[in-house]
Amino acid sequence: MTTGNILLVEDEEKVRHLLKRIIALEGFNVQDCANIKSARRLMEDTPVDVVLCDVMLPDGNGIDLVTYVRERQLPAEIILLTAYGNISDSVRAIKSGAFDYLTKGNDNTRIIPLLFRAMEKVRLQQRIQHLETRIGTSYASFQEIIGTAPGIKAARQLAAQAAPSDAPVLLLGETGTGKEMFAQAIHNASCRAARDFVAINCSAIGKDILESELFGYKAGAFTGAVKNKKGLMEEAHQGTLFLDEIGEMPLELQAKLLRVLESGEFIKVGDTKPTKTDIRIIAATNREVTKEITEGRFREDLFYRLNMFTVRLPALREREEDIPLFAAYFMQLFAAKSGKAVSGMTSDFVAQLKQHDWRGNIRELKNVMERAVIVAQGLELTPETLPLEVRWHKGGRQSTGTFDLANVEREHIQWVIRYAAGNKTKAARLLNIGLSTLYRKMDEYSLAR
Repeated sequence: MTTGNILLVEDEEKVRHLLKRIIALEGFNVQDCANIKSARRLMEDTPVDVVLCDVMLPDGNGIDLVTYVRERQLPAEIILLTAYGNISDSVRAIKSGAFDYLTKGNDNTRIIPLLFRAMEKVRLQQRIQHLETRIGTSYASFQEIIGTAPGIKAARQLAAQAAPSDAPVLLLGETGTGKEMFAQAIHNASCRAARDFVAINCSAIGKDILESELFGYKAGAFTGAVKNKKGLMEEAHQGTLFLDEIGEMPLELQAKLLRVLESGEFIKVGDTKPTKTDIRIIAATNREVTKEITEGRFREDLFYRLNMFTVRLPALREREEDIPLFAAYFMQLFAAKSGKAVSGMTSDFVAQLKQHDWRGNIRELKNVMERAVIVAQGLELTPETLPLEVRWHKGGRQSTGTFDLANVEREHIQWVIRYAAGNKTKAARLLNIGLSTLYRKMDEYSLAR
């Protein structure tokens, strides 16, 4: 079992072979080359943890290699070697970003301990990077998915049944219905929970970039591809890959995805041989898949591979009884976040929420509740804290909790003043009345100036 990957850059053949043998005996996987050009090429194609590099090489200075590695943010530490070391050279090497500096002959006994120290630093950096990628990930569970409506209970039950398997899952539902949270809950209830959950929105980027992001590429595959890049298919190895809005994926990439599902392998951009991967695919779309298939925008064979478990998430308007549950959850969340003592909702406030269509579903409700908590003046959320578009009946009339015309005018003036960020001159202009008239009406309705 290897301890790590070492690259030895040394132009003296005898010295190179001797060092390679000594280092390999310590369990390291050692590759070697005789110049900087070869070292660069090798590092673009092969993962390297630590570089042991001679300072004086036929095609340049070893410090140039340090600069090259740091500029490209390659994850490798470099130890420099020289036959004529002095303090100024050592200081220059460390300042350039080298891990350390050794003199041949004098420091031979330090080479192996130093390699282990450099490797330890590399491993620590890798662990930190791995943790940082996981910070902020929502560790969702099925118990945390809010809702008692029949539709969401059925979806939750089916997803929980599918979770322990490695079978692909297709999540269907409108934007904002919680498809990514379902995907995370499935992953966290699976045998892959200890591995990465990697998500990508297929509608957010163009075809060429999406292909590179998913499958990766080889150095030189196109202009600007200066080194090999791992795609998300590799990043999610032994974990879960969540493909959000898969209905937006181009047909050519759908064919490559189908191959992954069928054989567990893919070909990187610019490569000729397949790469193996072990991943679970969870896909989601807000489109009507059968219609997309009929119109030639989605592969039928891919659909049949994905829909072993098809989970339909109901829209928020189809689960009216769950709206107060979400509202209470978001109220507590944003009250704590903002430090406000908001602890309740009036019955009129809840009635307004239930009357709204929620075309943006849970995501829209979340934004509305955050706004309501921000503008709230008391301990309870009232209809006045809602945006005007939410205080509107499905039939088209503004809902104010009363049919009194004065109350409608009072609320509208309040809303316009808030829209104008408290600027009364701007508010009067928007209301198409004079500033003195606005002040008179504010006094009439006991609105704070």
